[in-house]
Amino acid sequence: MLVVGFPAGAFQANCYLLAAEAGRECVIVDPGQGAEPGIEKALREHRLTPVAVLATHGHVDHVASAAAVADTYGIAVYIRPEDRHLLSDPLAGLGPDLASALGPMTLTEPTSVVPLTERELDLAGLRIAVDHTPGHTAGSVVFRLRSAEGGHLVLTGDTLFAGSVGRTDLPGGDPDALAVSLRTTLLPLADDTVVLPGHGGATTIGRERASNPFLPVDIQNTEGTE
Repeated sequence: MLVVGFPAGAFQANCYLLAAEAGRECVIVDPGQGAEPGIEKALREHRLTPVAVLATHGHVDHVASAAAVADTYGIAVYIRPEDRHLLSDPLAGLGPDLASALGPMTLTEPTSVVPLTERELDLAGLRIAVDHTPGHTAGSVVFRLRSAEGGHLVLTGDTLFAGSVGRTDLPGGDPDALAVSLRTTLLPLADDTVVLPGHGGATTIGRERASNPFLPVDIQNTEGTE
């Protein structure tokens, strides 16, 4: 599996391109503010053809370029229904203080939007499991894949980071829901599952289970089962 990732924009949100291999179709995950040049560079260097944009959630630092990218390549944006309104109303996800600090912001919804309600997607020759993980936002999801070589990876958006978890103080955030999502969806994964978060560097489920101080205490230091 080919995975290309880079941080974009003022918030340094990670954008990822996933493909079975170079020269094939790919999906683009979380094209945030200023992600277009990095996407164009990756597509050119690896001879990739995009077939879909996938959003882990609707915050503007992860979807600011979603409409531009999707409409440029004639593809759809996949996003949970709970977060769809954020594609065209980004300030609704920020709260009054952060919205005021960032100032006016206008986005348009992509021409094609697919409600992300299926538990599995078959795109670009990849089988992508989709888990709804509310907490950071009501429509947050994580994407799980298994490589042809047998490795596992999970794209966690802003649900789980290296050494931290997603904030829950913005509109749609819910700390109890986040704890449930971590406990029931992410922490049962195998220790060697590679975590590709929405910000910062990669980690593994085992590393986070052993050392992440923000996890619910009842799931720290337990072994993965998947």
